Amino acid sequence: DVQIAESGGGLVEAGGSLQLSCAYSGFIHSYTSISWYRQSPGKDQELIASISKEGIPDYVDSVRDRFTISQDNTRNIVFLHMNSLKEEDTAVYSCAATEYYDGEYYPLAGYWGQGTQVTVSS
Repeated sequence: DVQIAESGGGLVEAGGSLQLSCAYSGFIHSYTSISWYRQSPGKDQELIASISKEGIPDYVDSVRDRFTISQDNTRNIVFLHMNSLKEEDTAVYSCAATEYYDGEYYPLAGYWGQGTQVTVSS
């Protein structure tokens, strides 16, 4: 039974930091990558960071120098540490098991968490 649960969201002032956690069970991370997505009001969901089963991170340009994705394989948790937060980072952040293929990450159906809200105030 696959379970994925995000935590760590909340309200933070612009310029502040927040760490999100993605705890997973029911599948083996060594066969997939884990990715963080976010969706802001009125916008499409976007992939922002991924970590491969070998621990290699990948980021979109908008977060590359501010966010860090990491993993603790002993506890089956993937983290997203966010620094220098901006108002435009306000979104629901979700993690998913993903498959990397031909330069793209594809979420696996049914391998999503419920998401956690991050709100950045000015």
